[in-house]
Amino acid sequence: MSEVDDGNNAARRDNGTEFNAWRGPGQAAFDFRSDVVTTPTASMLAAIRNTTLFHDVYREDETTNDLETYIASITNHEAALFVVSRTMGNQIALRSHLMQPPYSVLCDYRAHILEWEGGGVASLCGALVKGIIPKNGHHLTLEDIEKHISLFNDVHACPTRVISLENTLDGTILPLEEIRRISAFAREHDVKLHLDGARLWEAVAAGVSNLADYTSCFDSVNLCFSKGLGAPVESMLVGKKSFIQHARRARKNIGGGLRQSGVITAAARVAVTETFEGGLLQNSHCMAKTITTNMVWLDLEEFGIDEEEFNSLGKYQGILLSGGRVVVHYQISDEAVSKLEKVMETVVARTRSNGTVQAKVGHKSYGTTR
Repeated sequence: MSEVDDGNNAARRDNGTEFNAWRGPGQAAFDFRSDVVTTPTASMLAAIRNTTLFHDVYREDETTNDLETYIASITNHEAALFVVSRTMGNQIALRSHLMQPPYSVLCDYRAHILEWEGGGVASLCGALVKGIIPKNGHHLTLEDIEKHISLFNDVHACPTRVISLENTLDGTILPLEEIRRISAFAREHDVKLHLDGARLWEAVAAGVSNLADYTSCFDSVNLCFSKGLGAPVESMLVGKKSFIQHARRARKNIGGGLRQSGVITAAARVAVTETFEGGLLQNSHCMAKTITTNMVWLDLEEFGIDEEEFNSLGKYQGILLSGGRVVVHYQISDEAVSKLEKVMETVVARTRSNGTVQAKVGHKSYGTTR
């Protein structure tokens, strides 16, 4: 039985060389569970060693200030704010948009802000969240929004103050033209438009459009450096200067003020320049070319196999799996892909011997955005 290689065996065999976890992706090279398992690189460590060590709350850390200015620039927004988690970025954004209640937030029913942030929109913002099931089974459209939005002409309904979209969602891309339609509608009705763009880098890497084309449509955007890009920590919130000023206060209010922030923002800058702008994300898209970006969904029920058994088959081959969601990130090795092929060959062989219908492969119209 194979064991998952932690990627450091070569380092241990290198006589006279001290073990160093930064020498390669380690276990991440064999881990298909999520792109959050990507690990920092040696160049990120070098950037950390040479970073500035000043106080971010006082706005004195040059590394952090430069990163915020740079991300604001490439997203075509006035200002940016570094935050220590995706959840913090989304919650600060919504809290900064939502002023005097009552108010509600519209989103896809699978959205991270609804399913994976511990009820933060309700507890931190006091807002009603309305999850919408897309009529097309894939992504929200303007028609979905128009059907469910509550404007200010009905005293019985909780008025919609924010529409929150997510791109990518379950590895699929929300089309730019649809975003533009929703954006024009939101601005016409004075409703704020927020983007949870934790994996927006993947949409851009897929070659659909450039980053600024997407981000210019929104009042605020939350981008993640650790999902797929490999930085240890974490997200950047962009928007107008007045919005970011309010967001900075909200960040402090929930314990997000940072001291020597350059230690983490230095690595984030390398993640953007090397992994995103350097074109490394495209490699994972080539591996996962059966769908839109870097996530593949398998309908294991139609294979006649449960998630635990599927995960065990992966472990036997020396890879880590998490049920039917297979995430191909840029640090996945060719060897890991070969091992995954062996797992699928085993599953298909069992399917044929049992007379089970072959499973569907592609995007998923329901699920999670872990």
